[in-house]
Amino acid sequence: MIVEIDENAGFCFGVTNAINKAEKEISVSGKLFCLGEMVHNQEEMSRLESLGMTTVSYQDFETFENCTVLIRAHGEPPKTYEIAQKNNISIIDATCPIVLRLHKIIHQNFLQNSDFQTVIFGKKDHAEVVGLVGQVGQGAVVVSTEKEVDTIDFTKSILLYSQTTMNVHDYEKIAEIIEQRLKQISPEKTFKKFNTVCRSVSQREEKLSEFAKKFDAVLFVAGGNSSNGKYLYSTCKTFNSKTYYISSENDLSLEMFENVEKLGVTGATSTPEWLLKKIASKALKLVS
Repeated sequence: MIVEIDENAGFCFGVTNAINKAEKEISVSGKLFCLGEMVHNQEEMSRLESLGMTTVSYQDFETFENCTVLIRAHGEPPKTYEIAQKNNISIIDATCPIVLRLHKIIHQNFLQNSDFQTVIFGKKDHAEVVGLVGQVGQGAVVVSTEKEVDTIDFTKSILLYSQTTMNVHDYEKIAEIIEQRLKQISPEKTFKKFNTVCRSVSQREEKLSEFAKKFDAVLFVAGGNSSNGKYLYSTCKTFNSKTYYISSENDLSLEMFENVEKLGVTGATSTPEWLLKKIASKALKLVS
């Protein structure tokens, strides 16, 4: 059996940058607190914890004083920085540059257009969205489905953004629905949309579809709680029905490799390259 690892799989830049900063701090101080889960992959989380990283909840963070805490790639609302300053907490800011730029755009537009309604296409409880909403003092409306569009106040002009990891085609569809609804209800109001989907994420889907077609079967590696993983897995399975969602080498079974001569190994933007290599190696051992 021939096994090929997807060269486009693995961590996105924002996650890689955050992990590098975490490892650098741990190498100096021997330990590090990270606010929230660094990456939605338990295998990588276990590795970082073994080095000396401790994940802290927001509730615990509010009680911390005189320590160092890393802010992960997802970013944080202004309130988090206010708490840190008040409690003498040193911040290692690993917010993804793309997310940080979006923070600034949302905040500046809010200041310049205070009578507009800010709408964010994304998942309401996602860490990145919490940070985006915080840029307008919790005054944003979050929608992820056509049904949730009903929660928007169409008597106001609208500024529409997207969580960076959402599907660009879904974003454009929602944008069209919102724009048409605003024209019907308040034709005198203004609609402005900002395509803030990360290009590396949007291009990943197209590249993944081409990768999946090349193999008799595909192993898709991602954490069980990775929303990006679940979405990209569905894309992969659309183009290769023999696609298996696994989180570690322990999920492998011989049945996955029946009548398989060419096997592809890929994963989410939260899947480390070392794990893809480990699983590829284990797959070869199982069939040898």
